Amino acid sequence: MSGLIGKKLGMTSVFTESGKNVACTVLELGPCSVSQVKTEAVDGYNAVQLGFGDKKEKHTTSALKGHFKKAGVTSKVRLKEFKNFDELPELGKELQVSDVFEVGDFIDVSATSKGKGFQGVVKRHGFGGVGQATHGQHNRLRAPGSIGACSTPSRVFKGMRMAGRMGGQKVKVQNLEILKIVKEKNLMLVTGSVPGSNNSYVVVEK
Repeated sequence: MSGLIGKKLGMTSVFTESGKNVACTVLELGPCSVSQVKTEAVDGYNAVQLGFGDKKEKHTTSALKGHFKKAGVTSKVRLKEFKNFDELPELGKELQVSDVFEVGDFIDVSATSKGKGFQGVVKRHGFGGVGQATHGQHNRLRAPGSIGACSTPSRVFKGMRMAGRMGGQKVKVQNLEILKIVKEKNLMLVTGSVPGSNNSYVVVEK
């Protein structure tokens, strides 16, 4: 499951060869530095740790400073392990978007979704509201209504759909197609939307 770390830059649309206008998301992937190469002989499994985004030395812990110095790379903001690389890259090598992905590949994108704060059941779960504005309801259109808890079972079941904090969770969107790759700028255009706000970090995997 090889991949790269990057940023979501925003959304746009492009025309395909057939003339169809397709909505897409622009991702900046890489360059990602190889900060650690794990092998089965030493670590018990094969994996590659990649780092993305330069970070000031004064904001880096001493342990991570030594970790990056051993790899011969600058301090990075994000670190992520990837498995199933066809060939394990050398320590300290920089991987570009064109080194891992090709146009037409289908990928999975993971990111933290936008936080929407404390929301009610209508926005959070799509409830229609009590009474659907009938039967003389006053100021109750967005109320959750009964949750079914009485003397039996005398408690609220776990997982009950109620008001609460919405968003701000790790989300993975699968099977997005790569429409275009701009090698010079490490940009990738993928079909559809990607979770998270603009300039948020994303992890792209094959």
